[in-house]
Amino acid sequence: MSHTSARPTLQVRPGALTLDELQALHRGQVTMRIDPSAQAGIATSAAVVQQAAAGDEAVYGVNTGFGKLASTRIAADDLAALQRNLIRSHSVGVGVPMTAAVVRLMLALKVASLARGHSGVRPVVIERLVAAYNAGLVPCIPSQGSVGASGDLAPLSHLTLALMGEGECLNATGARIPAADALAQHGLTPLTLEAKEGLALINGTQASTALALHALFTFEPVLESALVVGALTVDAARGSDGPFDPRIHALRGQPGQIDVAQYYRWLLAGSAIRQSHLHGDDRVQDPYCLRCQPQVVGACLDQLRHAALVLLREANAVTDNPLVFADGALVSGGNFHAEPVALAADAMAVAIAEVGAIAERRIAMLIDPVVSRLPAFLTPNAGLNSGFMIAHVTAASLASENKSLAHPASVDSLPTSANQEDHVSMATFAARRLGPMIDNVAGIIGIELLAAAQGIDFLRPLQSSVALERVYATLRAEVPFVAEDRYLAPDIERAMALVRRGLLADVRGDLPGVPELWVAT
Repeated sequence: MSHTSARPTLQVRPGALTLDELQALHRGQVTMRIDPSAQAGIATSAAVVQQAAAGDEAVYGVNTGFGKLASTRIAADDLAALQRNLIRSHSVGVGVPMTAAVVRLMLALKVASLARGHSGVRPVVIERLVAAYNAGLVPCIPSQGSVGASGDLAPLSHLTLALMGEGECLNATGARIPAADALAQHGLTPLTLEAKEGLALINGTQASTALALHALFTFEPVLESALVVGALTVDAARGSDGPFDPRIHALRGQPGQIDVAQYYRWLLAGSAIRQSHLHGDDRVQDPYCLRCQPQVVGACLDQLRHAALVLLREANAVTDNPLVFADGALVSGGNFHAEPVALAADAMAVAIAEVGAIAERRIAMLIDPVVSRLPAFLTPNAGLNSGFMIAHVTAASLASENKSLAHPASVDSLPTSANQEDHVSMATFAARRLGPMIDNVAGIIGIELLAAAQGIDFLRPLQSSVALERVYATLRAEVPFVAEDRYLAPDIERAMALVRRGLLADVRGDLPGVPELWVAT
């Protein structure tokens, strides 16, 4: 049995989830319960479906086949078998299982959608989903097999199959076990589906939305680290803080750019390194990778904030089909088409790639003595030592890989279901590919962190700002100065771990009054 008493309870108000609440659900920090105000709508929509199932009129998804088979009428005695067969036949995913965090979000998002009271499922269906989330049940959901239209059919079928006591789940160690055994271990009873319920569970965008939200939450600390490390690089290269003057950014008016410039001013404030070259420096302007950071990363931040709003709307949406209304109508439509998620994920991909791309350019600048005026390849004895020469090559390879991964997935479409579903979104892949891209950016920023700290060492005894010296000390507690060539891969891994954790959290105490970078709306 799972123990949930240590976690606070989040009362889910269908249609009103916030990003903060979604992040808590994603992390498994809370248990769920449905706001009692939702119960009347759930019961009303279930009654509408039950009445349709008992009637003579053909109603899609209730007493007909699915997709191209929508014109095939199903006898009343076969309606339960229809739903069961639907789940079994659609559980056709391949690839590595989705992570526990993504599966948690899928469960939570499906609960939130069904509880809006427009899907026609019985209250017990939603209760079983809530119980599965609260118990920590992790259905084994292959990560490939959805085109993001007619819903995320295969992933959501694998989720539902496990609730039925079929298929597999993942245990605490990540090993696959029979779903029936997992249900029994958690004291859960297998779910038996009635009319329309299987369709309601697998129609919808909850897999692609969960994957995209997972990427959003995962990238947040990496993006914050990119700002901190970018500021450290400015000081390591003895760059100017003039390009961060608020008057410049106010004239353009782009909110992300304004906010990023403000962060750089905060991070660099009080740097003795900056004071040391205010006068007598013959350089007129810094390279773009230094002075255009607000313009580039700020634009990326705006894209990510917009994506967050789109995904928040989708997390609160009803996206199955047909939809049920209190007046007794069952209306077929296309809310399961995940184009909003696909376009948001594609925008995220470009933004993620650009954060890494400009960071790679900063590493290239640091190792170039002509531009940075630091020792070649950041080593005291270049020639005998290669220093950061090949670490930069690794960063370049990661940045180049992200260029290919950033190609928009939403512009592709292959017709499926005998041309019934003739345009699809590819949202699930669009969101899934963000994970490897974020890993690549964490690698680039980790290498930049090592390089920037190495550059700061060459400027001693001058000190950077209080905030950036804390970042430097955090790294040096893990990774010493590279005095001569050594095995650098473990150093990169340690730096990447700091980047993924989020370096901004380490310095907030040194930056009084600094707001959160992320806009949780």
